[in-house]
Amino acid sequence: MSKVLIVYGSSTGNTQSIAEKVGEQIRAAGHEVDVKDAADVSPKNLMEGYDAGLFGCSAWGEEDLEMQDDFLPLFEAFDQVGLSGHKVAAFASGDQSYPHFCGAVDAIESLAKELGATVITEGLKMEGDANANPDAVASFAQDVIKNL
Repeated sequence: MSKVLIVYGSSTGNTQSIAEKVGEQIRAAGHEVDVKDAADVSPKNLMEGYDAGLFGCSAWGEEDLEMQDDFLPLFEAFDQVGLSGHKVAAFASGDQSYPHFCGAVDAIESLAKELGATVITEGLKMEGDANANPDAVASFAQDVIKNL
């Protein structure tokens, strides 16, 4: 079984609820999972000891993509995380009224690939918390599990 790190940045609790629900489902499939708030982690060698990393960040922005305050410093130091050779997936909760709806997913996936990670499933982009679309959350978790 795999050891999975889930790191999220959440201002309203929506992205946190997705992280926790996805973590529960991956754990139920027999994998070891650590779920951490981006405010509580250091980028330096963050992926050490993990097989896969899931990164979630709420995001918005009218003209430019704006990432959640706690996640932004981690994203800006992604080159220190140690993503090369690791499996990665991204998720976000956002507001569809913004032009950059869940744009953090695309930004995370793009940078992770540049840094040598393998994106293992299409990112989850949704509005609201995990209860707003439990089927989408479960489908994302199952896709991750299949590709661990």
